[in-house]
Amino acid sequence: MTRLGESVQRASSLLAQDLSSDTTVRQLLEETGARRYLDLSDLPAEEQARLIAGRAVDILPSADKLAEGIAAARAAGRGLHIKLGIDPTATDVHLGHAVPIIVLSRFQRMGHDVTLIIGDITAKIGDPSGRSTERPPLTDEDIERNLAGYREQVRPFFDFEQVRFRHNSEWLAGITLPRLIGILSQVSASSLLQREDFRNRLEGGHGLTMSELIYPVAMAIDSAEIDADVELGGVDQLLNMQMGRRVMEIYGLEPQMIVTMPLIEGTDGSGAKMSKSKGNYIGLSVPADDVFGKVMSIPDRLMEPYLRAWTEWTDEELAAVTARLADSSLHPMDLKKVLAGEVVTALYGVEAAMKARADFTAQFSRKSFADVETLPEVDLGEHGTEGIATVLTKVLQFTPSASAARRLAKQNGLRLVLETGDGQRTAVLGEADALRPLGEVIGKHVAAGDAKPTGVYLKAGRKLAQITG
Repeated sequence: MTRLGESVQRASSLLAQDLSSDTTVRQLLEETGARRYLDLSDLPAEEQARLIAGRAVDILPSADKLAEGIAAARAAGRGLHIKLGIDPTATDVHLGHAVPIIVLSRFQRMGHDVTLIIGDITAKIGDPSGRSTERPPLTDEDIERNLAGYREQVRPFFDFEQVRFRHNSEWLAGITLPRLIGILSQVSASSLLQREDFRNRLEGGHGLTMSELIYPVAMAIDSAEIDADVELGGVDQLLNMQMGRRVMEIYGLEPQMIVTMPLIEGTDGSGAKMSKSKGNYIGLSVPADDVFGKVMSIPDRLMEPYLRAWTEWTDEELAAVTARLADSSLHPMDLKKVLAGEVVTALYGVEAAMKARADFTAQFSRKSFADVETLPEVDLGEHGTEGIATVLTKVLQFTPSASAARRLAKQNGLRLVLETGDGQRTAVLGEADALRPLGEVIGKHVAAGDAKPTGVYLKAGRKLAQITG
């Protein structure tokens, strides 16, 4: 069994346990956190390709070709030459920027050779991908300052001691006009102008500069100059990376393979990608408690793509927790806390993650609801024989209809909270419970406890009511 296989076996056992338990979560974070440094060189070529493909949007020409390339390089006693280009255009880095770095780390730990191209020439042009206006040029001082900040902030995800750094000024600064014209003469101008972002700008009455048109070609020359086997980048860079394949052919080289990574949706759930300008990002330099809280604020539907993007979980492990959510054996809140712990662990370690978890629980999970003022009440003597869905709809008006109450229960959003002198005991109420009489359900859960509750509360989503009588 491979080293990764052994780790997955241990983690899978933990994922089947109670993920509301601090002890279980700590063991899980220790196991999966250690994977960020795990030697993956013993994985067969097909499994390496599958591990990369599981996190990619595109692999060109195909995942099978990637596996063949890995096997051929291994037979020749080397690894593949992996390229990632960085245009250091900002000082603040967020989790969205970490996505390709995490996959690059996997390539590195599989035994492949990684080169980071610092775009000190192309950064002065500005990548036009997805932009409606030309980006202001950067100075050499801007580039050096931004690069230093970038390296420091993504360091938790990547071993910079095992990588080659190249500045594309090494070749682009000395390229002659005849050489550049020779390359451009073999690149179709129509292929550049057909880019959707360029078309949108032209149709919107915005201009294009010649430098922006040349940018994809300049970026492609980087691939040819270092003879890359694979280029990694965001899916918004696909057309630029495809130009790399074309220019490598012009150089008489084997065209590089391409691996594109997804653009991660921001924390606000609006559908927009994570970005500083929209304020829907998680910075890599913010305190651990803030990181944990921001992850906890995301919509439930973002948990799976976030787990896929920022953890070292395998597809099998993701499928296991997804199945547990579906059969209601795992509450979404508990999984979200695990996700938040994973992100904090990556940045600050397991101890910081467990402290952030405890701090979040202390801040947002009340030890008692007794001090809540103007809490709506339901008299058990008056409404105990009515179904919970009816109580939620007609008495409390927490839900617009009985069917909405049942849907809430189906989504694990309906809970009964029993307070005793020792704290709170929470029971998740299923769809069948929503149809049963309120008094019957309460009686069942009160009888199941050792101590008589001092307070009983019905919680529907974020709405809370006290049961009296």
